[in-house]
Amino acid sequence: MLMIPHDWWRGKDARQGCAAGAHGTHARGPRTHERLAFLRSRWEPPDNPISALRRSDTTNADRAYKRIINAWCMYDWANSAFATTVMAALFPPFYRSLVIGAGLPEKNATAYWGYTSASALLLMAVLSPLLGAIGDHTGGKKRYVAFFVAVGVAATALLTTIGEGEWLKGSVMCAVAAMGFAGSILFYESFLPHIATRGDIDQVSARGYATGYVGGGLLLVVNMLWVWHPDWFGMPDQAFAVRASFVSVAVWWALFSIPFFRRVPEPPVARLEVPRHRLVGAGFVRLVATFREIRRYKQLIIFLVAFWIYSDGIGTMLRMATA
Repeated sequence: MLMIPHDWWRGKDARQGCAAGAHGTHARGPRTHERLAFLRSRWEPPDNPISALRRSDTTNADRAYKRIINAWCMYDWANSAFATTVMAALFPPFYRSLVIGAGLPEKNATAYWGYTSASALLLMAVLSPLLGAIGDHTGGKKRYVAFFVAVGVAATALLTTIGEGEWLKGSVMCAVAAMGFAGSILFYESFLPHIATRGDIDQVSARGYATGYVGGGLLLVVNMLWVWHPDWFGMPDQAFAVRASFVSVAVWWALFSIPFFRRVPEPPVARLEVPRHRLVGAGFVRLVATFREIRRYKQLIIFLVAFWIYSDGIGTMLRMATA
């Protein structure tokens, strides 16, 4: 995942204020005190998970910090099952069968699947500035994560209701599920600067990414065994196993999202000084301002363009390889 600190343009002096004592030491004592100070500075009671702890109670503070980090990483474990089982492995060939079952040429299946994936991504790219502005203005970002999780989980489960030849319904349901997936990640990743100290943020980001690979890969192995050997698991055929896999992704996604909602505190609200009815315009104004600021940093532009080409290239291959 790509994380750019929200204050990268302010310079060294301003950034030093983001985390007390962020001096890079790996000694347990200083880092634990840093985490304690960090958590105390991020939330006010009763939302602060360690507000009741004494300043000297560094052991419990460190445990509280680690519980928050573990819970945040578990959401990557939860949602990655959708990326691996649904988007990469099973839904593209399932979608192909829907198009062919409708009596359309086989070549149309790949094209329609490409349109479906691109449409969902394009719509989320357009909506993201608006969603970010609304989240900043209203607060309650966990509610937005919960909303998109509910949308994604429900749409994934409803993939099992698609009948033979209903490729248009398949496009709509998969696009909705993909938007739930992308929307939840949009708000989920915004928690990272609020839960991890500056010295830990890169490590925590990488850990969440790795946790997602493990979780998504684990369920994918199980699902592929179902599809390859349905009789081993008491399933009548492969078609049933594919649909059962969609349900398993929905259950996995919902179940392993619970630690995030239970243990990760709500970040502070950074309200925009604009009326609610102007949030759409404010979101795009902020986006334009960000791009103008980025132009001052040539190396950052090169990195973002390279990452965009690499990330979208890999994503396209994963989505289209089995279509």
